[in-house]
Amino acid sequence: MYQATHLSHRDAAIIVDAIRAALEQQQRGGAIAVVDEHGELLAFLRTDGCPLASITIAINKAYTASRERKESAAVGRKAREEGFPMTNFGELRYVTWGGGVPVVYEGQVIGGVGVSGLSEDEDVALAHVGLTALLG
Repeated sequence: MYQATHLSHRDAAIIVDAIRAALEQQQRGGAIAVVDEHGELLAFLRTDGCPLASITIAINKAYTASRERKESAAVGRKAREEGFPMTNFGELRYVTWGGGVPVVYEGQVIGGVGVSGLSEDEDVALAHVGLTALLG
């Protein structure tokens, strides 16, 4: 059972490795990013066949999820529903596509996971694979 107040590099490696294994099993390429509770990068992996644009997008999805304490798709949905331009955040790193998921332990956001390179639904599912590997 996971027990910590913040993500360590070992935690990040567990997340990345689980997602990497899923990508390899599917014979797909993608980018995987894990950030701390502040949105700062802890771990990153670009697998074979990953589109180049996905590198920055995965990192920014994780950043968005961690900083906003919710999935990146939810940030985008709310912005669209409220007509709130993302530029109003003053942060150009925010991403509104699915694939950024906060890491929540005992009600606290302790980091974020971002996956990019596949469809939004596949990116989200893979991010959850990483969370499940860490948190069960």
